[in-house]
Amino acid sequence: MSQAILEVRDLTRTFGGLTAVNRLNFSVSPGSVHGLIGPNGAGKTTTFNVISGFYAPTTGQVIYQGKNVSGMTTVSLARIGLIRTFQGTTLFKEFTVLDNVKIGFHGSVRSTLIAQVLGADREELAAIEKQADELIEFFGLADLRNELAANLSHGHQRALGIAVALAAQPKVLLLDEPFTGMNPEETSRMMTLVRSVRDRGVTIMLVEHDMHAIMGLCDKITVMNFGSLLTEGTPQQVRTNPKVIEAYLGSAIDAA
Repeated sequence: MSQAILEVRDLTRTFGGLTAVNRLNFSVSPGSVHGLIGPNGAGKTTTFNVISGFYAPTTGQVIYQGKNVSGMTTVSLARIGLIRTFQGTTLFKEFTVLDNVKIGFHGSVRSTLIAQVLGADREELAAIEKQADELIEFFGLADLRNELAANLSHGHQRALGIAVALAAQPKVLLLDEPFTGMNPEETSRMMTLVRSVRDRGVTIMLVEHDMHAIMGLCDKITVMNFGSLLTEGTPQQVRTNPKVIEAYLGSAIDAA
């Protein structure tokens, strides 16, 4: 079995007297889609916040590509390929689709503002625009290339948000409820896009409440409850686990 690309080891995060995550352990295999689910208040978002550098762990470790990255900033983690999107799509709404994706490449742009003004980096910027256009095409947004992000539909804004994240060249992409607020058609299209991103070699971990999407996408699912690991396994194993059904899924799992 391939070495895990991402692990949490005995991860604990407390806020005053509240333990939001309690000695949590799981690992994510490279090239997989890994789901993190649980009822509201289970500790999923806090776990994502610790992994992505918004919080430092109280105790325990986050291991990325075999190295302890606990407490590193989000910027530092992004530079080494651990990228997170947010439930509320973070876009420059008054910028075009193209300009938003070009901004996603900022970590790979070496040129200074002065060099841009003098035109010394014209070749590099042209290469970035070409790569941005390729991502726009990949996400089915080519017809909207010059449209303001503010004018996009909800589904297209979510797709653009992932395109911007992909421009940063992640090795692991953390998706925070990417299907929230989508209609069935948008959900189906986003599921196809997530699979396509995985097929490009990006490992994906997602927090999501949409059980249809979780069961249809994930290779492995980790289930949390009250800050701790409840169980984990394949979608079929999770779907039929009595502890999961009692704690979280109930009739929702049958609908998935």
